[in-house]
Amino acid sequence: MARLEHGVAAINGTRALKARVPARTVPVPIPIGDAESKDHFITKNGVTYAGSHLIIDLWEAEGLNDKDRIEQAMKDAVEAAGATLLHIHLHTFTPGGGISGVAVLAESHISVHTWPERGYAAFDVFMCGKADTRKAYSVLKQAFAPKRVVLGEHKRGVL
Repeated sequence: MARLEHGVAAINGTRALKARVPARTVPVPIPIGDAESKDHFITKNGVTYAGSHLIIDLWEAEGLNDKDRIEQAMKDAVEAAGATLLHIHLHTFTPGGGISGVAVLAESHISVHTWPERGYAAFDVFMCGKADTRKAYSVLKQAFAPKRVVLGEHKRGVL
């Protein structure tokens, strides 16, 4: 059971550590349209931001216990989006059970958690720069043929 001690949650009665330096957010000006910029911020429709983050819920989907199918779909999504795959790791919890994993990208990540017994998959697609999350979404939707999709989009790092 967690408890609150010194303003920080502690677990199993261990004492919370004190922060030595308070964290703070500092805005950093990013030159708009700077071709030499290596931070991969983009400007679309007058808004400058780091990237697009899609939260994708697939319901009544197929193949959610098939590790090979999920891995290939993630690779195809990365390619379609124009992103760069650095590493992919998937874990199956029990034979034929749910799968969780992540594709680490130079542009950020795609993560997945599946509940095959419920026909449900939760995908998280965050890509910065010119990578196109919507193209990744189209690939994932086609790969798992859900009957219902709930899609949310959030712009990350809006300046």
